[in-house]
Amino acid sequence: MFTDSDACDVIQIDLNRVRRLRAALVDGPTVTALADTFRALGDPTRVRILDVLSHGELCVCDLAAVLSLSQSAVSHQLRLLRGLRLVRARRSGRMVFYALDDRHVTDLLNQGLTHVGETLARPAARPRKRERSAR
Repeated sequence: MFTDSDACDVIQIDLNRVRRLRAALVDGPTVTALADTFRALGDPTRVRILDVLSHGELCVCDLAAVLSLSQSAVSHQLRLLRGLRLVRARRSGRMVFYALDDRHVTDLLNQGLTHVGETLARPAARPRKRERSAR
């Protein structure tokens, strides 16, 4: 929730800093692709699929069995993850095996797990009470 303590008491804009930061911002298409990636990671089933695949390549049947989900549900999620290049498929005869697309996906998953572990280990921050100045 937004409170008065979340904003500056004085409005003073550093135009040089603002210009430098605007020039350094990530471009629109990259921002959209990154937001799509994070949106995909916002679904617990997809995170569980990535977690399982971080241990090695599996076919849809095995993924479904490990996660106690239907093959259809797993296939649907894998299709989305493939479209975002988070997983890749490899056909072997009549079987299709899935794996994480590259090391970056593993790193992203591990960084997220580390962050969550640290967040859960520390107590929640309490908002500071704002001191009132004497007038």
